[in-house]
Amino acid sequence: MGHVELPDSDRSALVGLAGAPRPRSVANRPRGNELDEPWRAPSTPRERGGPATAKRRTARCIPVVVGAELLGLGVPAWLLLRTDGQSRTSAAAAVVLAALVWSGLRAVRGRYSERHPGGPPGVLSTAADWLLLIGVLAVLSTVTGDPTGPATAVVALLPGLPAGIAAQALRRLPWPGRRRRAARRVLVVGEAPGVERAVRLLASRTDHPYAVVAAVPVGTMPLECGIPVPGRLAPAPADDDVSTVLGGAFAQDADLALVVPGPQLSGERLRRLSWGLHDGGLPLSVLSELSGIAAGRVRPTAAAGLTLLHIAPPLRRGPQPALKAVVDRAGAALGLLTLAPLLVLIGAAVRLGSDGPVFHRQTRHGQHNRPFTMWKFRTMVADAESRRERLVAANETDGPMFKMRRDPRVTGIGRLLRRTSLDELPQLLNVLRGEMSLVGPRPPLPEEVSRYDERELRRLAVKPGLTGLWQVSGRSDLSWQETVSLDLWYVDNWSVATDMGLMARTLRAVTDGRGAY
Repeated sequence: MGHVELPDSDRSALVGLAGAPRPRSVANRPRGNELDEPWRAPSTPRERGGPATAKRRTARCIPVVVGAELLGLGVPAWLLLRTDGQSRTSAAAAVVLAALVWSGLRAVRGRYSERHPGGPPGVLSTAADWLLLIGVLAVLSTVTGDPTGPATAVVALLPGLPAGIAAQALRRLPWPGRRRRAARRVLVVGEAPGVERAVRLLASRTDHPYAVVAAVPVGTMPLECGIPVPGRLAPAPADDDVSTVLGGAFAQDADLALVVPGPQLSGERLRRLSWGLHDGGLPLSVLSELSGIAAGRVRPTAAAGLTLLHIAPPLRRGPQPALKAVVDRAGAALGLLTLAPLLVLIGAAVRLGSDGPVFHRQTRHGQHNRPFTMWKFRTMVADAESRRERLVAANETDGPMFKMRRDPRVTGIGRLLRRTSLDELPQLLNVLRGEMSLVGPRPPLPEEVSRYDERELRRLAVKPGLTGLWQVSGRSDLSWQETVSLDLWYVDNWSVATDMGLMARTLRAVTDGRGAY
């Protein structure tokens, strides 16, 4: 049988904690198909920050999101209707009606809620909302006899599509006074190796609301992760499985049980444990072996009593890649035109700061491992490549990349350019030529690619980018494996909405300057 270890004591017993439900014996278990009497959770009141607090915090940014959407849709629509010859009153009435319908549709379809923890709604869902807006307004126009022509109406409402995408991306920004979602206190249940893996992965990232407070392992294998162990489950199914888990959750004030399935905790045992935990008032989550997949790509279905998880393939074809290509080329062209005076000043500073060319051209590998010439402002002395061999022993990364915090080859102006990432601006030329993207993994050197394994080569499945998850998550302060994990997540889960959020977060990362050397 399993047992619960009493906290603040070196004693353990074959019974649950004081106040926790007691296990039934085999003798007094009811026969037949009737369900067991529900387990009763401890009655001691417990206060938690919970979902209500998270909703209050989320509500703080809703006015900004709604306001950005309505301005992006309303102002261009009003200007176009006025240009079309409508009076101020009729144009204003049409815009107000469209704005109310748009915000109402978005609210009804859950676009302002936290139902999508993996990120904001994607381009396709926003486009679906926009098409629904067109349909609703068409019906209202027919009923009210609005004189606006269909073509004019569609063109007037067209800015609502990018406005909706951009406004949802605003939710990802670290607004002043905005706090993280309320943490969920997690009790991990499973065999020791699975528990260790779950605890390690949850502790390695901070972009989720789960905090592991304890674990209930299956069997006697010790845990090395250092978290409290209020109880253990027997290797085989036992009558006190539920009481042990509920007692451990009560002792550690956990509000979620995260079950890691395994050979000793699967099938009927897991099913009965879920019955008892739900009857005892403890929410349950089951850890999947899948990792690095955004929640929006997973669709659960049922067949023959089985729970199936359908995984949508990564975006490689369709409207979003086409839109990304358009945004890349247009953004690069606009950036080069707008930043031309700054580029000239930086070029002059580089040329006057040290001997050598203004630009540094380097062969890098891009999408599908195709080599191309990458441009950047020179930040090192002219003979930096020949000096690299003497500095290999001082490499501060654990992978094929070479990084030093105080690289002696970097010039004075080069340190400033690297810290502000201004040395990367000439790569807008590579984006304009289609060799790079505005957002994506950083392009590697040929000698780095020669040392890649199959997993690392997957980074080259998409175009490399000027910015990406690596830049906004710590840059050179990250380990090589952390960098690869972030890049692989992007390769499999990117969307145009994700790109917009990353570009917004890049501004903060550049201002901060951490990890740039």
